[in-house]
Amino acid sequence: MNNAEFLRKLKNLPVMSSYDIPEALRDNSDVSTSKVNVRQITLLISSMTGFIILAIISGFLFSLTTPKTAIYSQSISHRQESTRTNPDQNKPLSFQKNSADSILGHFAYREAPMSELVGIYQNGQIKMRQAAAKKLQEMLIDAKTQGVNLVPISGFRTIAQQEALFFGIGAQRNQTPAQRAAVSAPPKYSEHHTGYALDIGDGSAPASNLTANFEKTTAFRWLENNAARYGFELSFPRNNLQGVNYEPWHWRFVGNPHSFETFYKRQKQNVQTLLKENFSKISLS
Repeated sequence: MNNAEFLRKLKNLPVMSSYDIPEALRDNSDVSTSKVNVRQITLLISSMTGFIILAIISGFLFSLTTPKTAIYSQSISHRQESTRTNPDQNKPLSFQKNSADSILGHFAYREAPMSELVGIYQNGQIKMRQAAAKKLQEMLIDAKTQGVNLVPISGFRTIAQQEALFFGIGAQRNQTPAQRAAVSAPPKYSEHHTGYALDIGDGSAPASNLTANFEKTTAFRWLENNAARYGFELSFPRNNLQGVNYEPWHWRFVGNPHSFETFYKRQKQNVQTLLKENFSKISLS
C-alpha cells in the first residue's frame, strides 16, 4: 500500500469525540489524582486534629483522676496498716515516751525557793508559795462558812521528799516505775515542787481522801463550783493528755502570772512533744 492510499483511508475514518471513548479508557489521570490527593490530605488533617484533641482531653482527665485515686489508695492502705499495727489507736493520746523535760507523762519542775514559802496548815508543816497560800486561806474560810470542811493534806514537797514517795512506796506496793508514775510523779517531775500545788481532802469524809471516791464528797462538788474563783484548778482530770490517773484531790494554783506560766508554758511545750510522739497513731481522715 502506497502513501496516498493510506492517507485516503485515514481521511474516510469517522471522527470520534471524547464521548465516544469508553470511560475506562479516558485519560483523566490528572483530575482524578488531584481529587484523590485533596481528599487524602483533608482526611489526614481531620484525623490528626481529632487525635490531638482526644489526647488533650484524655491527659486532662487523667491528671484530675489519677492523683485522687493514688491518695485514696494510700489513705486506705495507711488505715489498714495502722489498724494492724496499732489496735489502740482510738484510745486518748498520752505520753508514752520520755523527752528532755518530761518522763512517764510528768513534766519537769524546779523547787520553789524556801524564802517564798509560808505555812498553811498543821502548824506550818504544809507550805505553799505566798500568793497561793493567801488565796487558799480565803477559799478555806469561805467553804467553812458554807458548811464545807476543806482539809489541806499535802503542799510543797522537796525533791528528796518526792523521791521517798515515788521509790519507797513503789517498792512497798511492788510497783514498777511506770506503774508508780500513773499515781505519783517521779522526783524532779512533781507539781508539788513548785509550791503552787496541793492535795485537798474532806474533813467530813476522811476515808475518801486521796482516792477517786473523793469526787463523791461535798468538798469536791464545792471545789468544782468555786475553786476557779480563787485561782485553783484540777491538775489531772479524767482522760488527761499526760496519761496520769484521775486525781480529784490534786489541785494547783494558776491565779497569778508566775503560776500560770509555770504550768501552761510547760504544758504547751510538752503537748507539742506529745503530738510528735503519737503522730504515728493518728490515721488519715
